[in-house]
Amino acid sequence: MTPEVSHPASTVASATYHVQRSLRHCLSTVAELLYDNGHVLETITLPQRGLTRRELMDLNSHCASWKTCQQVLEESGAAELNDYGRFVLTPMGREMMFDMFGQGAADCA
Repeated sequence: MTPEVSHPASTVASATYHVQRSLRHCLSTVAELLYDNGHVLETITLPQRGLTRRELMDLNSHCASWKTCQQVLEESGAAELNDYGRFVLTPMGREMMFDMFGQGAADCA
């Protein structure tokens, strides 16, 4: 009998699935935290808007899970700081938000 050979393609597909799942979980958490703290989704889905550094600091201090989600979104390329230094979703992040919450949540996707 020959030993089973690991299939890299299935490993990559599994890793991709888990990354997307983590991203979707973070996007969902971020949406909830934004609403709970007086923001709307368009704050981060519109590239010309975004959360200021002060708003990010407030969210970090009031919401234990914000920092982790922000880090996951930035490291995955789903969020970034725009030209004004504000936290916004990238086109990929907006597209995922659109898929999850509909067109009204990500008008620019």
